[in-house]
Amino acid sequence: MRIATYNVEWFANLFDAQGQMLADDGWSGRHNVTRADQLGALGIVFTAMDADAVLIVEAPDTNRRRSTVAMLEVFAQHFGLRSRAALIGFANGSQQELALLHDPDRLTARHDPMGETGAPEAGFAAPRFDGSYRIDLDIDAAPETVRFAKPPLEVALRTASGTDLRLIGVHVKSKAPHGASTPEQILRLAIQNRRKQLAECIWLRQRVVEHLTACEDLIVLGDFNDGPGLDEYEKLFGRSGVEIVMGEDAPPELRLHDPHARIRAAHATAAAPASARFYLDAEGQFFSAMLDFVMISPSLLARRPKWRIWHPFDDPAIYKVPELREALLAASDHYPVTLDLEV
Repeated sequence: MRIATYNVEWFANLFDAQGQMLADDGWSGRHNVTRADQLGALGIVFTAMDADAVLIVEAPDTNRRRSTVAMLEVFAQHFGLRSRAALIGFANGSQQELALLHDPDRLTARHDPMGETGAPEAGFAAPRFDGSYRIDLDIDAAPETVRFAKPPLEVALRTASGTDLRLIGVHVKSKAPHGASTPEQILRLAIQNRRKQLAECIWLRQRVVEHLTACEDLIVLGDFNDGPGLDEYEKLFGRSGVEIVMGEDAPPELRLHDPHARIRAAHATAAAPASARFYLDAEGQFFSAMLDFVMISPSLLARRPKWRIWHPFDDPAIYKVPELREALLAASDHYPVTLDLEV
């Protein structure tokens, strides 16, 4: 079985106000890429991945006039994808939903949120992800109330052979100081955003511990906008959000595993993997970062897991296929990350 996470930049722009696909020469949300070109590139990438389930980060939005599920299923039908059934969890009111596209012949999937808003159920002390979380972010003995901008998508998966899996799809808040102009504003907003990002990861970590304590097979995947050693603010707070969710200091049975999160942590100058590539106007060049992860519970390590970042330059097999290489560059500023498991 193959599970994937893929942040598709401005997927919402590829559909009109009624949810119809726009395969035309109008500009997409990607620089110098038409909607037809981005859709075609996405069709090539999704077909090549051939995943049983794909967490789509920044999926098209749901509102009164259009539906995330309907748009993704139209997209899948258009390109003949076997992962053709879609679901979402709590809609977040932005143009970036978390959604799962899966193969209904191989998997059943349902949104299955844990916890209760205001009154957590027995065994799940962390509030439900569409609720609020109280935590002291600035160590002033006065807890702040935190809400997810994009509530994680909790899915109960069952394979055709009867194996049950828990899946949590994530899009954690960005740390970038958007809107700041002076050095003081940039510093203040960067620290504020880092606190919020860490609070979301601490909340998510509580849910992870609950599932691991219950001995459930768990996969946590998505865009964390973070990683070990990614920026200087990590020194201020001690740990990255990724390390918090994985439980780096926890007993082995309560840790999550993803080899891409450990490479940089093992040695600061180690060659770093990357799952995203952004153009920086000021520098006139691209910047790469490892932001997308597929973390698994210890129980799944016996399933012969194999991770792959679909990087057009770093993966030799992909680089040798010009059509796929160019499609990955046109489709999004992130690349898919896949996990193969024997289930």
